[in-house]
Amino acid sequence: MAKRMHLMVAAAIAAQIACGMTAENGITAHRGDSIRLPQNSLRAFSSANRIGADWIETDVHLTKDGKLVLSHNATTGEYCSQNKVIKECTYAELVQLDMAEKFRAQHKLTLEQCPKVTIVRLEEALDLILAEKMARLSIQPKCDCVDQVMALVRRKGALKWVGFNDGNAKWMSRVKELEPSVPVFWDRHRNMDVDKDIAFAKEHGFETLVLFHKEVTPERVQKLKAAGFKVGAWTVNAPADMRRFLAMGLDRLYTDDPATFKKIKGEAP
Repeated sequence: MAKRMHLMVAAAIAAQIACGMTAENGITAHRGDSIRLPQNSLRAFSSANRIGADWIETDVHLTKDGKLVLSHNATTGEYCSQNKVIKECTYAELVQLDMAEKFRAQHKLTLEQCPKVTIVRLEEALDLILAEKMARLSIQPKCDCVDQVMALVRRKGALKWVGFNDGNAKWMSRVKELEPSVPVFWDRHRNMDVDKDIAFAKEHGFETLVLFHKEVTPERVQKLKAAGFKVGAWTVNAPADMRRFLAMGLDRLYTDDPATFKKIKGEAP
């Protein structure tokens, strides 16, 4: 059985390499290479690709006129001086904003060093993923938009290049109803019941459970892995935590600093 599993994994990796896709390495770039570049920007995504992350995580909202755009928050105040509610604005209104304004100020960068970033449409992010053919895009819906996202993914021919992550059981189950082959990374947080989570995840075909980093314990990791799931943690930026979680056997970490995590993974025997 072990030999068969090894052959299956080797075949999957070979298939990824053949199509240019980065082989599974457990590095999810959280909103791209967001420690160095404005989060959820195309530049941050391209940088994560160059670093070698196998997945890039992003967040999706719907605008007033039905456009799928990338932003972690439902409002724009964390990124720029104008605090707009995304669902109450049209895309034409939002695209006028500089989503790198506060990043630039925080890092004391000039406009030349950190050019303006306009809010990114999911379609643009998918185009980048398909053009660079390296990391896949892990999509976190921030509203009830799974059907719209999946319709766009199908139109783009990008089913093999996407996954979904979130703690909303209804939305993640909907992903599997629409397309069982698309991976789901189910986020778990606050008083999780491991036994109930295992039963639900098995029933709905989820592949990976991703724990909030403060709630990772060796016992939970072992129990989930024994049940056949991959286990991840979010969001992990401290090198000491990266090493600790790797030693604990976690399969995947979500990090703002994919370059540091890749370096630490390279240190492992």
